[in-house]
Amino acid sequence: MSIYLVILITLVAALIASLSQTLYKKNITEELRGIKDIIKVIFKKPILVGFGGYAISLVVYLFALSKAPLSVVYPTFASTFIFITLLSWFVLKEKMDSKRIIGMSLIFIGIVIIAISF
Repeated sequence: MSIYLVILITLVAALIASLSQTLYKKNITEELRGIKDIIKVIFKKPILVGFGGYAISLVVYLFALSKAPLSVVYPTFASTFIFITLLSWFVLKEKMDSKRIIGMSLIFIGIVIIAISF
């Protein structure tokens, strides 16, 4: 299997994991003060969908690991930092400043360097 296809598959896993995190954040609207609050939140439908997304992400990630070296797949999975920052900005209306843009750019450059060095 082409290393570029494996990188694409890993990016899909990272995106799914990032979407799950966004679902979690968007649907935890109250402070969790104890086990009752945690159990109540865990059984909200969007949180359960997020768990499903994480499970799918794990399966896709494991498939990618079976096809390429860990030294390629794991750094590529760091694209979650890019996806989370962008989703937080678009969906959660969190601030985006130049430091975050620079950080995302450095992560992207690192993934590209890993991809072309294989």
